[in-house]
Amino acid sequence: MPMNLAHRVLCRSSSWNRSAEREFVPWTLEHVELGDHVLEIGPGFGATTRVLVDIAPRLTAVEIDLDSAARLQRIHGEAVEVVCGDATALDLPDDSYSAAVCFTMLHHVPDAVLQDRLFSEAYRVLRPGGVFAGSDSRASLRMRMLHIGDTYVPVDPARLPDRLRRAGYEDVHVDSNARRFRFRARKPA
Repeated sequence: MPMNLAHRVLCRSSSWNRSAEREFVPWTLEHVELGDHVLEIGPGFGATTRVLVDIAPRLTAVEIDLDSAARLQRIHGEAVEVVCGDATALDLPDDSYSAAVCFTMLHHVPDAVLQDRLFSEAYRVLRPGGVFAGSDSRASLRMRMLHIGDTYVPVDPARLPDRLRRAGYEDVHVDSNARRFRFRARKPA
């Protein structure tokens, strides 16, 4: 899923890293208990991984882009298990993770059917009682402009609760601010 040059520059920038560390990762994970083994889905250039590696006792990251996955492995070494793979068809065992998280990546999944498969795959690999949490940008003209030449399929936060419940989750919560929405849901115990 290629990203245009402007998008790649932004996601590698120190300002994006600061925003991940100080703003959207803490906001997304407020009221979320990660547990002992976290799966990060779609870390891209790794701004969110840098935050998670300090708060997750054990971290696995699944990244579809081979170059990004290799870069994450070089940066984090043994601190993160990096798997190059497709989050809509995870090659990971059932009931293995205490939490699955994703940040500002759902809109890069090419269509709603594949987004729903990602939700189902996260559900499958979560342990009973495990939490799925994430955030993404709200649809806007600014976001559309940033994604010219990119995959951009915004998620409607108003429809997300029903989509997560169809995947099997309970205790679904979705809320938003002017720029982003966040969600959390639980696999039944």
